[in-house]
Amino acid sequence: MDRSQAVDTPLQTLLLQRNGWVPNNPRLPVLIYIKAIAAEGSDPTALFEEIFNANGWPPQWRDGIYDYHHYHTQGHEVLGIASGYAHVMLGGPEGRVLEVSAGDVLLLPAGTGHCNLRASDDFLVVGAYPPGQHADICRKAPSPEQLRNIEQLTFPEQDPVPGQPGAVRRYWM
Repeated sequence: MDRSQAVDTPLQTLLLQRNGWVPNNPRLPVLIYIKAIAAEGSDPTALFEEIFNANGWPPQWRDGIYDYHHYHTQGHEVLGIASGYAHVMLGGPEGRVLEVSAGDVLLLPAGTGHCNLRASDDFLVVGAYPPGQHADICRKAPSPEQLRNIEQLTFPEQDPVPGQPGAVRRYWM
């Protein structure tokens, strides 16, 4: 892999508290990597997949982000914006709106609400999860068992963008 495609990038963190029926993750912040991957060439999704996979986050899908509020209890999720742009609400209804565009990466800890409010026609995302984790689509208040899943979910071994050492170790451990 050409690691020059993953660049030193500004990193923002966003810690979200419970918001109505959306649990969010009050311990782990969302990590926002701005222009982290040079989304260029004929298939920028392949570059995101290559970088995520090399860092222990096997890619699972290529698509957009659902246009309804949801969260996951069985996986931390990385979203790589391969093309286009979107306004994404994090944290559930009345949450925080971010504008994301090609090259950006969002790392959502389990429980984080997210929803695509509007996007360009060419908006395309690569989604990945740590080994053994996956995206259960949750659209209502979590059960006590789901809250335990969020709390006890294991941490990934490496950061999905720069690898070791990364923001995951710095902000999540």
